Amino acid sequence: MSSEGEASAEITVENDHGLHLRPAADFVRTAARYRSRIQVANLTRGDSRQANARSLLEVTALGIDRGHSIRLSATGEDAEDAVKALTELIRSNFGA
Repeated sequence: MSSEGEASAEITVENDHGLHLRPAADFVRTAARYRSRIQVANLTRGDSRQANARSLLEVTALGIDRGHSIRLSATGEDAEDAVKALTELIRSNFGA
């Protein structure tokens, strides 16, 4: 039996620039605050790739544009908090 928590969420990115450059950097910085393993996938593109949410290169390589749906998934002691923080960041249009 695992003591690790799991959390996930699906959300649509409404930011004009999707998850490119500055928004992606904000996303990665937020993910880095948590100990859980956090993955992100671009559901709109339909491929099975998942990126480490702490890797700017991996996140930007997913090609997440405005209107794309993504899945956030986390495993670890602060998984729920991590997914919640990243979801709030995206919903706030990265503080715009």
